Amino acid sequence: MTARTTTKATPADAFKRARRMWLKGERIHLASLSDELNIGRATLFRWVGNKDLLIGEVLWSLYEPLRLEALATTPGEGVDYIVGVYRKINSTILHFEPLRRFINQDPEYALRILTSSQSTLHARTVEANTRTLKDQVAQGKINPPLSVDSLSYFMVRLAESCLYSDIIGGREPRDEELEDACTAVRILLGGKA
Repeated sequence: MTARTTTKATPADAFKRARRMWLKGERIHLASLSDELNIGRATLFRWVGNKDLLIGEVLWSLYEPLRLEALATTPGEGVDYIVGVYRKINSTILHFEPLRRFINQDPEYALRILTSSQSTLHARTVEANTRTLKDQVAQGKINPPLSVDSLSYFMVRLAESCLYSDIIGGREPRDEELEDACTAVRILLGGKA
């Protein structure tokens, strides 16, 4: 007779499984996830919060490395740098198939998770964008005509209106609109169109 070793699931296991499910386009149900991990629902809720928070964490885990890569690989400085980072991030998001699938599965739910002012992803995106802008201001590379906090918020909302135009306005998201958003960001930063 062989002894069977069972390892207890951890919060990281729950997150990793949810991330894999989301990337495959599978719906995430916390009850099923807790059963699969052989843990109680209360334990899972303690670990991840609710489904919205878990999906927000999954989305942030995909966004943050993309943002860091764009910051590290975009040439230039000042307005050109900010617009280049903005373009790289949002172009990748625009063409990210798992996100398009998520939006198509349940557009209203996706919009809430992606853009709500209570959304983990939205709040963190604005905060990260604000840090980037403040860094460029501190280095003397930009001197925007708006407050950095307002500018950051407007930049994120502008990107969201392009990336999720299919849900918001019934128009398929297009690269041309993203380029227009980049021009608008350049103007908001005090640069020339």
